[in-house]
Amino acid sequence: MMSHATYVIACYAVSAATVAGLIFWVLTDGRARKRELEQLEAAGIRRRSAEASTGGGR
Repeated sequence: MMSHATYVIACYAVSAATVAGLIFWVLTDGRARKRELEQLEAAGIRRRSAEASTGGGR
C-alpha cells in the first residue's frame, strides 16, 4: 500500500516532469517559428506589422 508521502512525492514528480516538458516544447517551438520567419523574410515575404511600423501602410 502506498503511503501518503509516497503519493505526494509521485504527484510532484509527475507535475515537475510535465512542466519541464512544456517548457522544453515552448522553447524548441519558438526557435522553429523564428527560423521559419527568417526564411520567409529572406525569401522576400514580409510581415504586415512591419508595414505599419514604417508608415508605408495607409
